[in-house]
Amino acid sequence: MIKESNPSRTYDQNFCRYILGMRVDYTTFELATEKIIQLALNGSGGYVCIGTVHMVMESFDDPEFKKIVNSADIVTPDGMPLVWGLKILGLKDAQRVYGPALTPYVCERASKLGIPVGFYGGIEEVLEKMIKNLRSKFPELNVAYAFSPPFRPLTEEEDKKVVDDINNSGAKILFVGLGCPKQERWMAEHRDKIKAVMIGVGAAFDFIAGVKPQAPRWMQNIGLEWLFRLLTEPKRLWKRYLYNNPRFIYHFGKEILKKYLNSNKTREKK
Repeated sequence: MIKESNPSRTYDQNFCRYILGMRVDYTTFELATEKIIQLALNGSGGYVCIGTVHMVMESFDDPEFKKIVNSADIVTPDGMPLVWGLKILGLKDAQRVYGPALTPYVCERASKLGIPVGFYGGIEEVLEKMIKNLRSKFPELNVAYAFSPPFRPLTEEEDKKVVDDINNSGAKILFVGLGCPKQERWMAEHRDKIKAVMIGVGAAFDFIAGVKPQAPRWMQNIGLEWLFRLLTEPKRLWKRYLYNNPRFIYHFGKEILKKYLNSNKTREKK
């Protein structure tokens, strides 16, 4: 069982909101990067979740998964619907903090400070291309660890070796690209085992490696990145988007309407 930590452990309560029960923090690329660097330098470990509609609905459906996300050191608003949700809930300056963009932000700071990083997930070919692309941008980046795990669950012995290899490598920041909800569960399970701060970046490995196209900026800005991804990977992603997106709109809309009606009743009583 995952024990839910105090949601204000990283940010003041005034700078996070709950969207269908899942915590989402107000942050920026700069703030998130500095917090990750601080955790890395302190040797505090911990993990960062990159929040999306998919993650919100996984949390909505599974209370245990909700505890995992709400116990993270940071939960960034990756998808534009979550940014809009934060704005509706009173955080008017909320910004998107997108996993494939946060990764180079953190790598740049780590390279300047000499902080070793590691990568866990993806296939071997993708890992190699991604690391090559990152090193071309940040020549001083110290990649201390990289591993492409098999798609099957690891045995207890294999998992112990992975943990030992990561810790022995000296990596202080570990990017985890296993996809939601697998990567969040993996990070929570390894929080007390791995010394590095872990960041669940989903498809960032593929995007940075250049093996999958990213949506044009205008589609990202108006919240249509999901449509671009659906069109490029319909067989894999149709259920995620066509099932989860309408449910999110319905349940979040109902939640906002309830808050509005309750606030009106409170004003009437006064």
